Amino acid sequence: MKSNTMVSRTEILSWCANELAIATFKDFSPNGLQIEGKPNISHIVCAVTASQAAIDFAISQQADLLLVHHGMFWKSEPSIITGWKKQRIKTLINHDINLVGYHLPLDAHQQWGNNVQLAAKLGWIVEGCGGEQNLLQYGRLSQPQTVADLVQHIGQTLNRPPLLLCQNPHQTVQRLAWCSGGGQSFFQQAIDLGVDAFITGEVSEPQYHLALESGIAFIAAGHHATERYGIQSLAAAISTQFQLPYQFFDEFNPV
Repeated sequence: MKSNTMVSRTEILSWCANELAIATFKDFSPNGLQIEGKPNISHIVCAVTASQAAIDFAISQQADLLLVHHGMFWKSEPSIITGWKKQRIKTLINHDINLVGYHLPLDAHQQWGNNVQLAAKLGWIVEGCGGEQNLLQYGRLSQPQTVADLVQHIGQTLNRPPLLLCQNPHQTVQRLAWCSGGGQSFFQQAIDLGVDAFITGEVSEPQYHLALESGIAFIAAGHHATERYGIQSLAAAISTQFQLPYQFFDEFNPV
């Protein structure tokens, strides 16, 4: 729903850049404005990814700004604009919608970030962060439980069955480390912290062996599923700061 309030895009971008400290991150996606639309904003739609479905939803809601965690441009991709990328960009430009994305700064933020918001959703106690660019979060459960019970709780809360790699699903867990999305490369650092379990979104082949040989449970709970909460938290903060309405587009993604 459109609002009578209008806020300049520049003001919103400046506030986000400062609050998320985007200049301090080395990222492989541009943080901030990726595609320019209307200069003034009255309504925001947020989503995990700038997919065609998210863009179409933003259009249906007459949004001026699509706020995402996974934007349109990545250093590893070809620079040509064809096919699906052309269609997404064309749709945004035709409807004068701003595309704004925040990647690693949103993962790491200690108030609105994916990691702390995932912990809040699952009821974990946050104790600190570390690793490269502070992307590895660590903490504990409020009380010990088995790996099997932890996996069941994660699956029920995120509405997606996790993949568990573990020698003994009945072993006790209390200390945790986690990194939302594709954080499987942090598993060894989590092991070094002495945790009982590590939770992330995705898994690669080496993690199977590390889990079995270290005795530390590895839980892959879904890239999309673990990153649905940071972007909503950021959108809510922008809404409070500038008195703008927002909506969240939650797209089914089993990955």
